Amino acid sequence: MSALFQRKSPIVVTCAKGVPPFLRREISQLHLPITEESSTMVETEGTLEDALRLNLFLRTAHRVLFLLAEFKAENPQELYRGVQRLPWEEYISPDEFLSITADGDQATIRDFRFVSLKVKDAIVDRLREKTGRRPNSGPERIGVVIDAYWVGRRCRLYMDTSGEPLSRRGYRKISHEAPMQETLAAAVILATGWTGQGNFINPMCGSGTLAIEAALMARNRAPGIWRENFGFMHWKGFPRETWKKLHQEAIDREIPSSPSKIIATDIDPQAIRGAQRNARAAGVRGDIEFAVCDFAQTPIPPGDGVVVLNPEYGERMGNIPELESTYRRIGDFLKSKGVGYRGYIFTGNLKLAKKVGLRTRRRIPFFNGNIECRLLEYELYAGSRKSKPSQDSNIRGSSEEIC
Repeated sequence: MSALFQRKSPIVVTCAKGVPPFLRREISQLHLPITEESSTMVETEGTLEDALRLNLFLRTAHRVLFLLAEFKAENPQELYRGVQRLPWEEYISPDEFLSITADGDQATIRDFRFVSLKVKDAIVDRLREKTGRRPNSGPERIGVVIDAYWVGRRCRLYMDTSGEPLSRRGYRKISHEAPMQETLAAAVILATGWTGQGNFINPMCGSGTLAIEAALMARNRAPGIWRENFGFMHWKGFPRETWKKLHQEAIDREIPSSPSKIIATDIDPQAIRGAQRNARAAGVRGDIEFAVCDFAQTPIPPGDGVVVLNPEYGERMGNIPELESTYRRIGDFLKSKGVGYRGYIFTGNLKLAKKVGLRTRRRIPFFNGNIECRLLEYELYAGSRKSKPSQDSNIRGSSEEIC
């Protein structure tokens, strides 16, 4: 294996807006340091083995980028020379497929596709010079993926160890309307504080993503365990034995079934059929009880846990007057059937959320694509609030707002 991959290097882990607090927690649980954070990424430091581990175990990340090199470049010619100096023949086989992406903030560049082309030309020219051959290239992230970030006079080149986004777990065979991305669903569940103990109830389940991600968490299954293609697999010197060891570690950590009751319902029989197929593909079909019914008829067993709903919010579907009635009914449902549970509504429409008629305990910001959303938390009591003081207010926060 190349010496480059045996040393520690900065690792940038990207994610959706609103997700960094939960991603930071996941990275820390893997015993890696947090060196920097922004609205869409958390930076850590480690070896290539650490990058492999992040790809395998992170639930909320989009990509894991391993820093290859950093150099000064004030113009495209210096950029080309800086890229070409690197020993690409040690990293990339000319038989591989090459994809380049570029981003940044450079006064001389209007379209960063030009930067992608310049980086690709430098790599290809070096490989042709050293090996007599060149790899095929294109936008598909199916082989070796290089990400270039050029800001001011500094250019950073990263190996995208993920390739395709980590949200593509591989289990979603059928999508219902406007499905929630897998990594966002995982972040939403982490935000509720649910850890696999207590029941997980998911009315309006759609494609089943929330329930499936909950089942994966309850079984302690690594989200990347069944994925067959990662970007790091296409690099020369890819440590196959290390990957096999990590993969076996993930298998050994998993438990055979969920210790919690997970219930997912939807009024649309086609949605339930699709969710069941997705759960089967994820290997957790036996951990989820599916039912076709109106959300208000969703069975909530005695005990405690969380009830999580992701209703339409009028941005991409639905009729606003009808949705106002739906949100009022959600409030009635939570009050009448959710006693002893924590209730959550994920929505991108706070005006509609006011129709719920319950006091929010927290409003947690997220983004679903480019739509700013909130995960609204409601604690559901039998009687007055004074009759049941919160036992975990110091853990999840205690802010209250009229929604």
